[in-house]
Amino acid sequence: MKTESIQHSKGSWSKMKRKWLNLKKGAEGFHSDFFSVNVTPDRSERRKSCSDDGRYAVVPEELSEWLTNDDDIGRSRQEKVDLSMFVGTWNVGGNCPNKDLDVKDWLKTSSPADMYVIGFQEIVPLNAGNVLGAENKSPAVKWLSLIHEALNTNPQLPHNYNPTPTFDHHQSAPKPRASFSDLLSLEDELGHEEFQRIFNNDVSSPLSEINNPETMLNPGFSLVASKQMVGIFLCIFIRNDLRRYVSELKVSCVGRGIMGYLGNKGSISISVTLHRTTFCFVCTHLASGEKEGDEFKRNSDVTEILKKTRFSRSFRTLGKLVPPSNILGHEKIIWLGDLNYRLSSTSDDVHEILQRNDWQALLEKDQLKIEQKAGRIFKGWEEGEICFAPTYKYVMNSDRYVAQTSTPKEKRRTPAWCDRILWKGEGLKQMSYVRGESKFSDHRPVNSLFSVQVNLPPNENKDNFKDPNTRSSLLPVCVAKGQDQGLLISKTTSCIEVH
Repeated sequence: MKTESIQHSKGSWSKMKRKWLNLKKGAEGFHSDFFSVNVTPDRSERRKSCSDDGRYAVVPEELSEWLTNDDDIGRSRQEKVDLSMFVGTWNVGGNCPNKDLDVKDWLKTSSPADMYVIGFQEIVPLNAGNVLGAENKSPAVKWLSLIHEALNTNPQLPHNYNPTPTFDHHQSAPKPRASFSDLLSLEDELGHEEFQRIFNNDVSSPLSEINNPETMLNPGFSLVASKQMVGIFLCIFIRNDLRRYVSELKVSCVGRGIMGYLGNKGSISISVTLHRTTFCFVCTHLASGEKEGDEFKRNSDVTEILKKTRFSRSFRTLGKLVPPSNILGHEKIIWLGDLNYRLSSTSDDVHEILQRNDWQALLEKDQLKIEQKAGRIFKGWEEGEICFAPTYKYVMNSDRYVAQTSTPKEKRRTPAWCDRILWKGEGLKQMSYVRGESKFSDHRPVNSLFSVQVNLPPNENKDNFKDPNTRSSLLPVCVAKGQDQGLLISKTTSCIEVH
């Protein structure tokens, strides 16, 4: 009994140490509606069957090329398609949302989106208990539920939406099998109660409808992946009929908080491939403070995040892209979050400029623009024109900046554009860059709409891209047992996994 107690204590200490120092074990796990919960670089792991009842065999990616006709690879003209992507960031100040919080206005854009990338900061208060103790996942689940409900309540039709049904009632597509370890990880990620609701397909859980035939018939949205690190939270939703084209999901977290390691500040990065295009989404909360020189701490955070973010290597497969292992290796990169850059001047003229709504005069004092122009940070990155008021810091539940009030309980903060969205890469065109007006937090949310050019696989045209019943060449090859079994055996025997 004493030995068991010691072992349990060692296990608890090991978990706590990994959390405090932001060590990598478990950092690659994420929650998704339709992908395995844990991503592991273990080269011995095989893809799960895309069928139940043992009617299909899985062909490893190394052999999948032998079953597909790739004679024309390299000779076909590269096809592209334009999609729309919503990107939003919000520091919610440690406030937990209630079910009545309306996020529809924030998520609504002039043109409906095909993908939603949403990052939060301070979804939990950044106190010692949350930074050093067990991670509080309850607010993240509530945010996911609110977003899922908003996106799937009378969803808008995207401009290029193809009404072709995505589900065949006569020959239903079997669901991917989740391993027992995946289920345990999902239970740990969501908590026992929410896990039971989703696992039992409870209709009261908005995340339980992802495999419902009726849901598959409408242009609703499913969760691609979500990840939390203390108060930082990043989630990605995609149109249901596009989700089969998503692959190579990987997550990397970098802590830049206390002692330069803890997760009260830092980044969550998600790498994903959509058809033949690699994306990286980086959600950050950088060093705070408006003392002279604090901007260099934020510069250092950005540099370290770029240096330390690493995604596990994938199999190198003939004729297929190898996803990048770092942020800058991706074709399209979005950096969002509370970057915390302030105004270089805290003089009294700021109040007068605010009264005039002269944003250009204030932006001349913006630290991020000053540092970027000097070439010290974000060299080669783009940001849209800022035509909205500073997003920080407001008196709670009001339209007044803290700097405009004499309330002694509030620290005086010069208004600033802390909340930003930047991008890097060809084929990204920003359509809008605006802020929301919710008074839920001392920050205002910010969002941007992008037109994104996506490369299609060889020999696949735009019509096939829009038709979800067309098999993507990026998906693993599944064949009926016996149909091509002779060919497989002739190629290799040991690499076939049969369920």
